[in-house]
Parts: sequence; C-alpha cells; structure tokens
Amino acid sequence: MSATVFSLLPPVVAIALALFTKEVYMSLTIGILVGAFLFVGAQPVTAVQTVLSIMGAKIGGNVNILVFLVFLGIVVALITKSGASKAYGDWAAKAIHTKRGALFATIFLGVFIFVDDYFNCLTVGTVMRPVTDKFKITRAKLAYIIDATAAPVCIIAPVSSWAAAVGSSLPEDSGIDGFNLFLHTIPFNLYAILTLLFMIFIVVRNADFSSMKKYEQRVAQCGSEEIVGGETMDIAGRGKVIDLIAPILVLILFCVAGMMYTGGILDGVGVVEAFANCDAALSLALGSFFTLVFIFVFYLSRRVLHYSEFCESLTIGAKSMVPAIMILSLAWTLSGICSEDYLNIGGFVSSLVQGSAMVGVLMPAVMFVVAAGLAFATGTSWGTFGILIPIALAVIGSGDVDTLTITTSAILAGAVCGDHVSPISDTTILASAGAQCNHIYHVSTQIPYVACVAGCCVLGYLADGITGNGYIGTVLSIVLLIVLVAVLNSRQKAENKGAECAEGTSAQNPQNP
Repeated sequence: MSATVFSLLPPVVAIALALFTKEVYMSLTIGILVGAFLFVGAQPVTAVQTVLSIMGAKIGGNVNILVFLVFLGIVVALITKSGASKAYGDWAAKAIHTKRGALFATIFLGVFIFVDDYFNCLTVGTVMRPVTDKFKITRAKLAYIIDATAAPVCIIAPVSSWAAAVGSSLPEDSGIDGFNLFLHTIPFNLYAILTLLFMIFIVVRNADFSSMKKYEQRVAQCGSEEIVGGETMDIAGRGKVIDLIAPILVLILFCVAGMMYTGGILDGVGVVEAFANCDAALSLALGSFFTLVFIFVFYLSRRVLHYSEFCESLTIGAKSMVPAIMILSLAWTLSGICSEDYLNIGGFVSSLVQGSAMVGVLMPAVMFVVAAGLAFATGTSWGTFGILIPIALAVIGSGDVDTLTITTSAILAGAVCGDHVSPISDTTILASAGAQCNHIYHVSTQIPYVACVAGCCVLGYLADGITGNGYIGTVLSIVLLIVLVAVLNSRQKAENKGAECAEGTSAQNPQNP
C-alpha cells in the first residue's frame, strides 16, 4: 500500500469523520488505525503496535514542545489566579473612553500575547469583556477580534508554540532547519498579514457588513444579546497590571535568550546564525521554565499569591493544555503513518505531479486551498502542518528553497484560514468561550470576513506561483485587499446616505394613524 492511492485513505477518513461527527480526536484516531491496517494488513495486534511505536517516537522526538505547552498552561493559570488579568481589565475600563479605543485595546492585547493562541483567547476574552460591554460592543464582534488576533498573530511570531510546531513538522532527515524555514515564511504568510489589516479597517471605519452587520443591527433593535455563561475565574491573589505584563515580557525575553543559547551564541557565533541554528522547541521549554521561576519569586516575595495557591495552579495549568497535547500527539502519529517509512503519501503525490510545470505554478494556491479545507475539516492547524508540509517537501525537494518557502507559507496561511473559520477548531471554540458568545453566532458572523481575506490570498499565491517571487504575491494581495476595502467603504457610505434620506422623508411626510 506504500506510495499508492491507498496512502491517501488515512487523512481522507479522518477528514470525512471530522465533518460528519464533529469529533476531532476520535476522527484522527480512526484515521491512524486505518493507516496502520493498510500498512501491516489484517493483523490487529501488529497494527496497534505500529501505532504505539510511531506515537512513542513522535512524542519522544518532540517532547520539548509538550513540556513548553504544559509550562505555558501553568503560566496562564498563575496569571489568572493572581488577579492580574482582572486588574488589567479594571485599568483598561478607566483608561479607555471610546468604542474604537476599546476595540483597539483588545487588538493590542491580542497582538501582545503572541506566544500561544490558547493563552491569547483565554486572557484577552476574560480581560476585555467588561471593557467592551461598557461600550456596547457585541460579543460576536469581540469573539471575532479575539479569533483574528490568536492564530494569525501566533503564526507570524517567531517566539511561539506555533513556530515550534511548524519546525517539528519537517522530517528529521530533510536536511532543512524547520525554524529557519519558518522565519522565511513570515513575509509571505498572506492570510495572517491580510487578516490583521482587514480587522484594523473594520474597526477604524466601523464598516461591518453581511452577517456581522445584520447581527449588530438585530442586537441594537432588541437591546440585549444572548450571552453564554462561562466558568467564573477563581481569583485568589491581589495582582496588579504589572503582574500580567512582567511575566509575558520575561517569557519573551527568556525564549529569545534560549534560542540564542541553543544556537551557540556562547560559542562565538553571530546573532543571526544563532537564531538560524537554534533548537526552537528546547528554547521555548527553557524560556517557559525560567519564567515560572521568575513568577514564583515575583509573586511570592510580594505576597501576590501564597505558596499553596501557587502549587494549586500547577495542576490546573497542566490540565488546561491536555486538549492541545492530545491533538498534537494524534496529528504527529497520523503524519508518521503517512510518512516515507510507512505509507509514503508524499511519494505518491510526488509521482503524480513530477515533471508537470503547471503543478509547480499552481502549487502555492493549491496548497493554500487544500490546507484551508483540511484545517476546516479537522479543526486543527497543527495537524494540517504535519500532513501537508512533508508532502510539499517530497514534491518540491530541499534543493529549491525559494519555492519550498512560498509553498510552506501557503500551507501555513491556509491552515490558519481553515482553523479560523472551522466550527470545531479549538481556537474558534475558545474565542467564543472567551467572549461568552454563542458559538454558532461567532462562526456565522466571521465567515464573510474570512472569505474576503481568503479570496485575496488565493490570487496572491497564484501570482507567487507564476512569478516565482513571493514578494509580488504579498504586494498584489495587499493591493487587492485595499480595493476590496474601498468598495466596502463606498457601499457603507451609500447605505448610510440612503438610510438618512429615508429617515428624512419619513420625518417630512409622517403617516396619519
């Protein structure tokens, strides 16, 4: 079954089941088992043994990423427990005086917390809800802002759990440094860049449209909005704003220092070379560990938290990252069963497209669409990385670095796009929970926004493939977004003018009862 059409069956089964059942974990598990049976035949014990062998190897090879996730969950729990998040929210409510200011404060906090999308959603939603409620910003709008500053920001942030996940998606024998490749994809990650620009336009011009506009109008007419209650925060400390800002800054600084350390900065290499040669996963684990040490001293020395409360947060934070760890472990295993040593899905795809110039031209755009569909179906960007990046490497090879960089950026952009709009995505669910918004309302109101940005991305990646220059696609997609924004802005003005005229006519010609 290796390198045949049957090698496509495991991911296809996983996608189909995810769409039908809306359950990601079981869908990935069944897809893995299907792949194992295809590889070993009708031998249940051997199939399970193969799965456990692959999973053990994948987890063992990426254990530092899992350690980082656990430490990060503990950091979030400690900041929450200390009351620092609440303190920031109270401060923001006093310092902000306009609706636009509240939205920009939400965006700023979302961009500032770029180390992890879970961290982002959990913190931004909890902190900014009281502020946005004060200015009558709908929960659906808040959920969109949270979602649009979660994964899109993390995927272009070098110091993040996502950077480590992307780097780990490359096969160990590829001869390519995953973190270095990730850094080169940042200027070509069109979806992340355009989403941030589009979101700023929506806020500046107050130019909501389609489902979001109808939702906003309905809430304005009703005078109230359905709010989905979430779990109350268990705040035990007397934290201040500095107790939120300082740990995040320290985490960033320690992670950057860890990257330079593992890259050989103490051995005399330059800063750029150190970043290029660093062990990103180990660096993030080191940075997060020493951040916990800092928080321990910083909080306990000032009696922000008691020792028992600090210890209690350790287990709470670790438990919060179990879903992410499960997704990663299953995604790595599915990627492993599809790898060259087993079903060799990359070899099959490579044999289909080998020698086709047209496929090379269309590769970035095709990979963007495929990644978006796969992430939408499975609800996970990281699983999409693990499946598609090895395929792109098998098709393109490690020799053509420019094409591989552009195609990888298209995969990352498409994965974030699909994850952003998927109703079964953890990030989407957490964004709804953080805003305490009805989940279906959040998904339905942001679909038109995602579709607009995705359309510009497809055309941009087509330009990348045709010209072989990633910067041309980036510029073209931004220009297309500007044109789209101008059209939406003119329509908004026309609708507002029409509404004013209708109100004026109604006032001049009142109807008699």
